[in-house]
Amino acid sequence: MLKKVGFALVIILIILGSVNVFAVTQSGEDVLNSEQTTELVQMKESTKATLNEYIEKYGSTPYGIAGYILAAVRVYSIPFCFVGIAIGSIYQYVIGIRKLDVRDKGFALIITFVTILLICQVLPLIFAIVVNGWRG
Repeated sequence: MLKKVGFALVIILIILGSVNVFAVTQSGEDVLNSEQTTELVQMKESTKATLNEYIEKYGSTPYGIAGYILAAVRVYSIPFCFVGIAIGSIYQYVIGIRKLDVRDKGFALIITFVTILLICQVLPLIFAIVVNGWRG
């Protein structure tokens, strides 16, 4: 009963504590002259240029987009997997000294993230070989 009352109280506080946020519009010149907009436009143009390079490299739009996505996955998988391996190592070697079930969990995490890392690093190479090699 106490849990239900506490849950209801939390919901009521969330509803009453919500605040309306109103956006303030800027004039068109302020938006166009801001540095953030310029940076966003430059990022957009560089991304388009990179995507067009992949489309030219692989010879078609679907293959170019797939190559671009695989290259991005290859780059971003490295820090993600290193963090996962570090967490798995902490589970296995620090916490797992006293608890064997946690040690097995750490070992499973390490194996999982190493496998993901290998797949993410090798898949763009396999894609390039298949698309450029067998397709002509």
